[in-house]
Amino acid sequence: MAPQPTARDRLLDAAEDLAATQGVSAPVDAILQRARVSPATLYAHFGNKEGLITEALRRRLARWDTTWQECVDEAPSPEEKLLAVFTALGRHRHALTPSRWCVFLGVAAETPHPGPDLGDTLAADTRLLLDRLEDLAAPLVGAQQAPLLARRLVLIYTGVLGMILRGTDVDTATAEGRHLAGMTLHAVVGPAAPGATLRLMR
Repeated sequence: MAPQPTARDRLLDAAEDLAATQGVSAPVDAILQRARVSPATLYAHFGNKEGLITEALRRRLARWDTTWQECVDEAPSPEEKLLAVFTALGRHRHALTPSRWCVFLGVAAETPHPGPDLGDTLAADTRLLLDRLEDLAAPLVGAQQAPLLARRLVLIYTGVLGMILRGTDVDTATAEGRHLAGMTLHAVVGPAAPGATLRLMR
């Protein structure tokens, strides 16, 4: 028989689920009711609601990091490793509580003045996106062009999340994002680049 989740884990699950479906404006009482714990338990583990949200986001970011890296490792070529962010996005969203779009962007939008810990956690999501995409882009377009390509791919990635918010299903949105990212990669590499063999994903 599997062990029952601890009170701490139930709080993290409740906070993440509500942030994904209702936003962080969901009242503390809703979190406590879903987690089946008292206010004292929340404050003992996390200090306050923002502390709980911060830890829930850190856990979600760690899961996203793992899923994305797995998809990169599975990809057979440098080009597909770069585009694997869209495969990972679909896999990640199917594995966790379906969110309206992006939990990190949603929390950032609802929290214009986050505390230091929450602010750092929100920034860590952006750093992970830019840093890994830049690392994966460098073998394809060179170190000088890699930051530019990474920023453009993050723009496409964010657009995919926006289309999910507008009602496009996850698989369609990620497939279209992957195709646009392939076109963007092709444009940066250029037709005259030596040894460039890119396959655009359709």
